[in-house]
Amino acid sequence: MVVKIISVLLALSIIVPFGVYFLGKRSAKRGKAMLITNIASFFSTLAVSTLVLFANGVSAAGETAAPTVGVGSGLGYLAAALVTGLSTIGAGIAVAAASSTALGAISEDPKLMGKSLIFVALAEGIALYGLLVSFSILAKL
Repeated sequence: MVVKIISVLLALSIIVPFGVYFLGKRSAKRGKAMLITNIASFFSTLAVSTLVLFANGVSAAGETAAPTVGVGSGLGYLAAALVTGLSTIGAGIAVAAASSTALGAISEDPKLMGKSLIFVALAEGIALYGLLVSFSILAKL
């Protein structure tokens, strides 16, 4: 029952701001305000529903000797997630800069294609290095 209520609240947090925006008077400020309201209502409903659903904890019927997970392994998982996420974001920024510059250089001189592809590939390597580091962190856990 709680899951149904939370699902309806999450759906309404998306539908209601868009309905108000499309039925009301449109302007640039109103659109930004509706977007901010939509994001705030969605994530606040999501946070409250997560707290409500997981407040009591999870217990098994035949609970015997559950393995304990310490703070160290939790921080290891967090580190692996951060390494992967941040390296991917950095690679995205680097690829955006390198590829737009490469397209400009190729449009002026087509002989520069090989050199510019190397720079784009080096930028993509950042994400692969982050993925390798996260795999090595997860292997230690």
